[in-house]
Amino acid sequence: MDKRLISVTFQQRMISLIQASGKSRSAFAEGIGIDRSALSQLLTTDAVRLPRADTLTRIALQYGVSVDWLLGIAQTADPSHSSRTEMAENSEYYNIPLLTQWHDEARELKIRYIPHHLPDILCLQDVVAWELGARHYDQTTIQSITSNLGYNRRTSSDMEICLPTQAIISLSEGTFPWNGLSLAMRRAQIEHMIIRVVELYPSLRIFLFDERLYHSVPYTIFGSLRAAIYAGSQYIVFNDQDTVLQMQTHFDGLIRKSSIQPHEMSNWLQQILSTMPSL
Repeated sequence: MDKRLISVTFQQRMISLIQASGKSRSAFAEGIGIDRSALSQLLTTDAVRLPRADTLTRIALQYGVSVDWLLGIAQTADPSHSSRTEMAENSEYYNIPLLTQWHDEARELKIRYIPHHLPDILCLQDVVAWELGARHYDQTTIQSITSNLGYNRRTSSDMEICLPTQAIISLSEGTFPWNGLSLAMRRAQIEHMIIRVVELYPSLRIFLFDERLYHSVPYTIFGSLRAAIYAGSQYIVFNDQDTVLQMQTHFDGLIRKSSIQPHEMSNWLQQILSTMPSL
């Protein structure tokens, strides 16, 4: 599920659709609800870009193909032969009811998780509030979301997390996406993570990989039930066993390539903390 490979396949299949349609690129772009420049960006050689989930859906519906085929998951374009794929709204950044439902349904199963930034289970509520504040939510909404993040904080769950080392190094250095978060809060977040990884091990196991060598889109695998790719305002949800198994295989690959193992996580975080300026 490397995003670079998905992008290459998507570009090839989009070009074949444009050629088969007989339309100019401008007319094709207009038909799927984007402008010519946005289409050009998607099709630029070496670009690692994918369209929004709603755009993918419009392309699939208009040209009688499956989203799975567009993304290279299915080899046939016929939607009747595609795996069961759904789009789930995530307009509030944290779709608490939906995520709670998925976690509840997978309560006795292993959850495998590649977060967008930091995993919620390791986040201080103040850090989550700071992230949400950047999206201009009002305080009532922020408090509601942070108070309901307990769906992902159960210690009884068997959970594996793969995380790029760069996600934590950027936090320690205060670089994107953490620029603007105070040193005190960044230190507090890493200190909190040190406590949590010891406290929750071995039911929670964290693996770190080098994002310069390996890449992954953020996603969660809920046992054998489903896999959900985080796509910002939406989730792309796969419910068929073949696709879930493919994503399990991808996750296993990241584990094999990880440079920091779960039993090493606490010491590694301590080392990162020691490189940060004192208060």
